[in-house]
Amino acid sequence: MAEARDVVFVDGVRTPFGKAGGVYRETRADDLVVKAMRELLRRNPNVPPSRIDEVAVAATTQTGDQGMTIGRSAALLAGLPSSVPGYAIDRMCAGAMTAVTTVSSAIMAGQIDLALAGGVENMSRHPMGEGVDPNPRFLAERLVDPEALLMGKTAENLHDRFPLITKDRADAFAVGSQAKTAMAYAEGRIQVDLVPVAVSDGEQGWGLVSVDEVPRADTTLAGLAGLKTPFRPHGRVTAGNSSGLTDGATAALLAGADTAAELGLTAKMRMVGFAFAGVEPEVMGVGPVPSTEKALSRAGLSITDIDLFEINEAFAVQVLAFLDHFGIDDEDPRVNPMGGAIAVGHPLASSGIRLMNYLARDFEHDPSARYGITTMCIGLGMGGTVIWENLNHGSAA
Repeated sequence: MAEARDVVFVDGVRTPFGKAGGVYRETRADDLVVKAMRELLRRNPNVPPSRIDEVAVAATTQTGDQGMTIGRSAALLAGLPSSVPGYAIDRMCAGAMTAVTTVSSAIMAGQIDLALAGGVENMSRHPMGEGVDPNPRFLAERLVDPEALLMGKTAENLHDRFPLITKDRADAFAVGSQAKTAMAYAEGRIQVDLVPVAVSDGEQGWGLVSVDEVPRADTTLAGLAGLKTPFRPHGRVTAGNSSGLTDGATAALLAGADTAAELGLTAKMRMVGFAFAGVEPEVMGVGPVPSTEKALSRAGLSITDIDLFEINEAFAVQVLAFLDHFGIDDEDPRVNPMGGAIAVGHPLASSGIRLMNYLARDFEHDPSARYGITTMCIGLGMGGTVIWENLNHGSAA
């Protein structure tokens, strides 16, 4: 049996993220991901479109402009040859992450050489839970706690499970995310991976979206302290210490290391390994803990080997539960150096590749870092983790 091939992350891009009901309210979801895919190909002219073996695109709500086997339809809309196949993926928030790990598995096995992975969510057009029809057995047979179906309530449950994670800590983490995002913008580190998107508005005409709509650099602890707790009276989860409802798309180019070398592509990261794990659905936010433990074990690494962490900030409490488990300080500079989803938003299925884009930039900024992880919690009680190696490790800054 042949040895597994190395898989490399060649490049990744994303649209700016917009508020649900905001700049993308009249923009089709498939057009968003096509925009990201076309920009990715434009930035990598050494990639012959006919050499792309697979296109995997994720969406959580797979209907309307997010349906019709969106990986295939987006490939055709992006101008790829009709010989390039594609498919759709749904693993809720980890859709794009799963698109990456799925095509990477095929590359590792030698079945394909080059692939596009992507994710999109237009929550303006497809609100969370649209068209969902949970099987009555979930509740009648107590297979799933009723609160597992409301993500905000699962976050409150996580606060219950870990009482040392207070609202004050969650708010402080949220302020830090906003501040780091503002700093990353000021340094020009976020904009380099953003794809400007032309949008139309029935009243205002055409416009160009070139930056994220969601960040609030003026966020303060005092401002967060007074926000309502919509999921529980006198709760701890607010709009300020959670990611907002957001629209956006991401795309990434993955290749076998040998194929990247053949085509003269400069890869950013090597995939070391990945893992997904399940937890009780009503505390889904703790999912990244077992998925990270599993991924580290499979790779023969420990948490002390990890130099950088990109953790999806679905809720501050979820990140803090991860940090507490692994003995990492709330303000550790290795964690989300450019901020995260609390500031820029979390367009569900697209966020996994946003994390990877950020980690690639983290690696570029800190060549002394060798290993990093991208990890996220997933609805219905799961976590996903991918471990990456910095291909510029040890090079001069």
